[in-house]
Amino acid sequence: MGNNHSTFLDTGRRVITREAEALSQLADSLNGSFAEAVDLILNAPGRVIISGMGKSGHIARKIAATLASTGTPAHFVHPAEASHGDLGMLARGDVALVLSNSGETPELADIVAYTRRFSIPLIGVAGRANSTLLREADVALLLPKVAEACDTGIVPTTSTTMTLALGDALAIALMEHRNFTPEHFREFHPGGKLGAQLSKVRDLMHGAGELPVVPTGTPMSEALLVISQKGFGVVGVANADGKLLGIVTDGDLRRNMQGLLDLTADQVMTQDPLTIAPDALAEKALAVMNDRKVTCLFVVNPDGPGNAEGILHIHDCLRAGVA
Repeated sequence: MGNNHSTFLDTGRRVITREAEALSQLADSLNGSFAEAVDLILNAPGRVIISGMGKSGHIARKIAATLASTGTPAHFVHPAEASHGDLGMLARGDVALVLSNSGETPELADIVAYTRRFSIPLIGVAGRANSTLLREADVALLLPKVAEACDTGIVPTTSTTMTLALGDALAIALMEHRNFTPEHFREFHPGGKLGAQLSKVRDLMHGAGELPVVPTGTPMSEALLVISQKGFGVVGVANADGKLLGIVTDGDLRRNMQGLLDLTADQVMTQDPLTIAPDALAEKALAVMNDRKVTCLFVVNPDGPGNAEGILHIHDCLRAGVA
């Protein structure tokens, strides 16, 4: 038994020593790319969307949590779920942070391709300089070439520890730049979470100046321009008094693809659209969006004339920490 204990201790010390040495090499390897990654996140108006598969996915979740609690809005997206609809969580203004030790993880292909297609900045973290991920990335963060902690070299250990530390380094660099204080940190934790859940729709919505609304009779060619310019993926249709009569969504466009440009917005719209009251809890609005599988809601006072006062996007709720 004594010999076994000695062996166990030797193994434990070897593993921790190897990982400590790897972290030291990681610190020495940081260069201008790290600073570029911090700048990219600081200058992004949206969130950091983090993805990874397997062990890298577990690390990605932790990095997302650390960023979110230190003042950098972040969200984890599972690559397999991304391929089945969650790519909608990634929008212009966001930054993607993708983790893969090999840089060749096939499940990440869709999310990487999506960032390239829609010009969403991509930060790649991998252990191979010539890997697909790092070649495609706008900023490539290369992990030093060091052995895994196991003698077989097949169990992700040293590599995931380095990735975790790199995520912490990004979070703290961002936190210090923003002068994030312990008081801010408390706001992002249970007390602050409750505050976010009690936020009203009016606190988070985009106001009249940003509303994607056109009057009845507007040609679809003009309505499509408004959809593109406002960036919500929808356009509302209002009568001469400003009352919201309907909404043109992605589905409406697909259903009227034949001869679309010969139609007006009110011929294409879905009537009596789903709306939310300005005094409703943001948490309720998020639940409605999730339940109805929509990404935004027009804000209409049920006691008013029916005019749209604002629009709320699901990202607004997530950024505020309502989820």
